[in-house]
Amino acid sequence: MCLPEENKSCKVRRKQNSSEEMVRLGRLWMSLLPFGFLLFFSSAFIRVPGALAWSKEGHVMTCQIAQALLEPEASEAVYQLLPDYVKGNLSSLCIWPDQIRHWYKYRWTSPLHFIDTPDNACSFQYSRDCHDSHGVEDMCVAGAVKNFTSQLMHYKEGTSDRRYNMTEALLFLSHFMGDIHQPMHVGFTTDEGGNTIELHWFRHKSNLHHVWDREIILTALADYYDKDVSLLLQDIERNYTDGIWSDDITSWKHCNDISQCVNNWAKESIQIACKWGYEGVEAGATLADDYFDSRVPFVMKRIAQGGIRLAMILNKVFADSEERFATAT
Repeated sequence: MCLPEENKSCKVRRKQNSSEEMVRLGRLWMSLLPFGFLLFFSSAFIRVPGALAWSKEGHVMTCQIAQALLEPEASEAVYQLLPDYVKGNLSSLCIWPDQIRHWYKYRWTSPLHFIDTPDNACSFQYSRDCHDSHGVEDMCVAGAVKNFTSQLMHYKEGTSDRRYNMTEALLFLSHFMGDIHQPMHVGFTTDEGGNTIELHWFRHKSNLHHVWDREIILTALADYYDKDVSLLLQDIERNYTDGIWSDDITSWKHCNDISQCVNNWAKESIQIACKWGYEGVEAGATLADDYFDSRVPFVMKRIAQGGIRLAMILNKVFADSEERFATAT
């Protein structure tokens, strides 16, 4: 597949996919209560309709990239926090926040998956944009990444600290690091991040948000990788280990103040959404080869950035050293 951003000449057949929807709800959330472990994990994989984020494949790859880059202390902490039945595989639970967001207990998490920004402003300001539909501050994906990072900073205090549920914090953080890097999750308010812009993806109905969530990924898998996610993941890894992104890894991982970092990551997403997501797209349009070929490099790069930065966060919060983020409460 032609992942390098300067190569946009590949054209092959296209196949059809499906679509999903999303809703919002929220309340104050600065800490999580302990939960019944058996209840939580025995019901975690009941399918809940209407969840939107990176596709399952996008979240799985983000978490696989991150886990492969964990240092020993972080790797052990993640293993200890995950339930035994997943055998240390973080990616197997990275879509859990999408699966439970409409359950009564977790409906407050729904606005944590995205950010609504002013139409056509093409900018993100935390104080202006990070709130839910009722105006509750910090209720957005940038606030979620900050909050759950802060919670995991207390992991070293041991099991006697009952203010936070560390397993949930790990799963929410891992998922929301994928969401904040999906450009249309930091989209315009009126069209709900492209959800209301209905169009055709090749020959089937979709919407602009879903194109970035899943259509581009599934089309790439069908056209270039025989629907094998592991082969696509290998290509992404090659691009950041010794390929076109390898010189950028240090800058991607640089983060001393988590508050400033989430602001920067959200700004990256809205800028990509403006220039490459919304640009040239109107309701009722048909998006096909030209749109796919020019946008797929950005989708894959954002998955890589999300995974690399998630690993950076986990390595810092679980480290034995004193190297921590400037913001930790």
